[in-house]
This record gives sequence, C-alpha cells and structure tokens, in this order.
Amino acid sequence: MVGWASRVMETELSGVLPLRSAHSQGVAARAVEVGRTLGEDADLLVAAATLHDVGYAPRLAVTGFHPLDGARFLRDAHGADERLVRLVANHSFALLEAEERGLREELAAEFPLLEEPLLVDALVYCDMTTTPDGHHTTAEERIAEIVGRYGADSVVGRFIRRAAPEIFAAVQRVEAALAAQPR
Repeated sequence: MVGWASRVMETELSGVLPLRSAHSQGVAARAVEVGRTLGEDADLLVAAATLHDVGYAPRLAVTGFHPLDGARFLRDAHGADERLVRLVANHSFALLEAEERGLREELAAEFPLLEEPLLVDALVYCDMTTTPDGHHTTAEERIAEIVGRYGADSVVGRFIRRAAPEIFAAVQRVEAALAAQPR
C-alpha cells in the first residue's frame, strides 16, 4: 500500500505542486516514526500521510476542498481501501473546514469519520508537525504559519483557529503514546 501511495502522490503532485509534494513526503516520514504506536496499522498511516493532500492536484480539484476531492479521487479512480479514503477525507479535522465551506454534511455522509482515535490523531500529528517544505515543526508554529499564509479571516484561517485546540490535544495524545513506547 505504501509504495502505491507514493507513486500516486508523485504522479499527481510532484510536477505541478512540488512544495505540496515535499510536505506530503515529510508527513509520510513522520508517519514512519509514529507508526510504531499503531502496530498493524502503521502502513495505513504512512499511506494516508503520503496521500492526505493529493486533492490539491489541479486536475483533481472539483469542489476546491482538497480532503473531499482527494478522497473521491482515491475511491473512484483507484478503488482505494475504505479506511485510507476516510482518513484522507477527514485528515486534520477537515469536518470543521468543510463546515466553513458549506460541505460538512456532504463530507460526513460520504466519508464518515473513522472511530479509531489513535490512528486519526496520528495523522493529525504528522500533518501538523510538518512544515510546508517537509521539515519538523511544532503544532503551534504550524498553526501560526497556516494563519499567516492564508490570513486570519480566510476560510482556512477561520477553520484552523477553530481547530487549534483539537489539533493541540491530538498532538499531545500522540506524544504521550510515543513516550509510552519502549525504545
């Protein structure tokens, strides 16, 4: 699954959005580190991390909401694993952004949130502790960077400020799980 995810991400993002590709690669590298907390779901996390932003690819942007566009592409064009598709659709509290865009009901009906808290939190952690160019950062710095890039009053700015407490809580839960792992 991971090799396939890497090929899809490279095909869809590398040539047209190299910075987004670098971010996705960095998020995937974080997922490899975090995967030890997930046991058999480690590869699923890495695949979701690799593909979480595939919906930004211009040819896939139907609604302009990348989690929904990416999940639909993975489901419809690739018949991807349902859990993978649902993780991509709902990554990093996407339901809150979907609400800002008037797409919450559509996203929730089509791609229900997984009831696997550690797996969902792990993807949030990987995304929200990786810079746009793929390097490590803190969740606080990442939120500030997103607000600065999009503007506080933009759809993304409003969403990320609303999601920040949930993002910080997810990051803390994953950090606790990592600290509890034997070295």
